[in-house]
Amino acid sequence: MSRFLIISDSNTLEPRVIHAADGVLPGTCYRLSASALAAPAADILRRSIGEPTDAVLLGADVPLEAALLRATELTGIAPDVAVILVTEAAQDPDVLRSAMRAGIREVLPAGVDSDQLRVALERSCHLAERRRQRTEPESGGRRGDVVLVMSPKGGVGKTTVSTNLAVGLNSLTPQKVVIVDLDLQFGDVATALNIDPKHVITDAVYNSAAHDTMVLKAYLSRTEQGIYALCGPRTPSDGDQLSTTQIGNLIDQLTTEFEFVVVDTAPGLGEHLLTALERATAAVWVCGMDVPSVRGMAEAQSVLRELDLLPRGRHTVLNFADKRSGLTVADIESSLGTPVDVVIPRSRTLPLSTNRGVPHVAEGRHDGAWRGLTKLVKRFDTEERAQLRQQHRREVIS
Repeated sequence: MSRFLIISDSNTLEPRVIHAADGVLPGTCYRLSASALAAPAADILRRSIGEPTDAVLLGADVPLEAALLRATELTGIAPDVAVILVTEAAQDPDVLRSAMRAGIREVLPAGVDSDQLRVALERSCHLAERRRQRTEPESGGRRGDVVLVMSPKGGVGKTTVSTNLAVGLNSLTPQKVVIVDLDLQFGDVATALNIDPKHVITDAVYNSAAHDTMVLKAYLSRTEQGIYALCGPRTPSDGDQLSTTQIGNLIDQLTTEFEFVVVDTAPGLGEHLLTALERATAAVWVCGMDVPSVRGMAEAQSVLRELDLLPRGRHTVLNFADKRSGLTVADIESSLGTPVDVVIPRSRTLPLSTNRGVPHVAEGRHDGAWRGLTKLVKRFDTEERAQLRQQHRREVIS
């Protein structure tokens, strides 16, 4: 059962929450006056009796400073409870930044409609369930690793890295690797792997496939290299129909069947990416050898660190490395505050292999790009991990 605690003196938010949850999210809804924020966070949660609280909604009439203060306390003592802020300043970048720092997962406009509320509440309930499961004893068999290939900026070769990583991992665990195209508007996994999928991700999250993993596998495409692929929607508008709950359920299903679930993500920090991050065991961060790309990565990592969504496994890949760029590996490591683990030099053959739809690691051309991609794959080999933890050797651009 889901339960929502509203803190507001307004009489308009509660009916919208009830309407949004009606028939979708069973549970009760309680409302406290805005003055309740004067009490410590623990006392606020005790005011709600009954089933566990999944989400606390702070109304638009609540003073922003007080809302941020209590949100910080709430997320500190009850990390499984999602805090939703409703405010007139929902589009203000400073407010959004402050909300993230306070641990607030959703910032909604004061005039939020029922559809927007429903999406936010579904996401909050799912997050609450996931975080509670983390504190409970694990049952069942081992689940596969979820590896997100990420970059806040586009044009850094993220899909090329994703597809080559998936094909390389197949050499470690044959027939046990699947790649998911989570760039729901302009994904290129199908092109990079030279496949014409019969089914795509929007087909795989509905009907029996959403409840039966064996049916789901029938929606996957097979590549010549032996990996499975779930490609992006056929049109950008189709991707808008997918909810974060569907994406989360999809990844959960795949981890029961595959050793590695490689997720090629869209640029930025969208809601679908945040859902995938909640399940990720590792992240491959890809940046180009330019200042905007490096700064974007540093800012994105800072935001995710504040949200406690940084996966434990971290692999930083410097793509398109070139001595003539004016930057060095040391410069980039200094900006990121973390080591660069893999350097992929600028290459003529790598774009050619991508255009041909044949991942570079499968071609066997032992050039600098191949060596860099192969090194990334080896970082996921259990026999290599112990050595990698011992020391970091700074990469050199050849």
